[in-house]
Amino acid sequence: MTDSTIEAAESFGDLGKILVIIPTYNEIENVGLITARVRAAVPEAHILIADDNSPDGTGDAADVLAAEDPNLQVLHRRGKEGLGAAYLAGFRWGIDHGFDILVEMDADGSHRPEQLPRLLTALRNADLVLGSRWVPGGEVVNWPWWRQFISRGGSTYSRLMLRVPIRDVTGGYRAFRKQTLLGLGMSQVASQGYCFQVDLAWRTVRAGFKVAEVPITFKDREFGASKMSGNIVGEALKRVTAWGVLSRLGRIPAPVPDPEG
Repeated sequence: MTDSTIEAAESFGDLGKILVIIPTYNEIENVGLITARVRAAVPEAHILIADDNSPDGTGDAADVLAAEDPNLQVLHRRGKEGLGAAYLAGFRWGIDHGFDILVEMDADGSHRPEQLPRLLTALRNADLVLGSRWVPGGEVVNWPWWRQFISRGGSTYSRLMLRVPIRDVTGGYRAFRKQTLLGLGMSQVASQGYCFQVDLAWRTVRAGFKVAEVPITFKDREFGASKMSGNIVGEALKRVTAWGVLSRLGRIPAPVPDPEG
């Protein structure tokens, strides 16, 4: 299957209003490509570009796209504050604007928009759907062995430490129901990067929501530079270890739902 092949031509109106949140920082080469692919894959979806004041002009390029597409909006943020902060801002914007389904998607094409129908279909019977690289049928393309080792090892370590039944805990291609995000306590989330994704998945499980995983093909970016760093990996390792120890001691409180509106 090529990147331009859309898996399903169906409507998802039964799920409500869908918002695809795409954080950007120096993604000027990718922003037009990814939004066009989302629009082709799920035409009814709305798109929110959450730009962290990219010095390469990504925000301005997104404004041009938004001027031509009434279902595309741009959230201009003050500066680079991290992936977690960008998604949380996007979630809040989407909930405030009446969206029922909120999707996380990278700007660089590593999350194939053509597979978004797969996540949305599964969401009909779940509260959170994860696009998984590490379930049967999932795969990673063009990643060096050490990136696969970090990702697979990070997911395995997080799953065991936090005792969550999820194979790809660190993956960032996700579809949430609004009520799931409100129920997991977004306002209490302060983590970033890999750790942010682990935090949200763990909170979802602890809050009693149903989580499903569907296989995806994860393809490394073709343009721009990866935002992965040793600090992001180090933060995840420290936080997950602390959470795991504290949870075994009974010192992690249950998530407190956020009020709606």
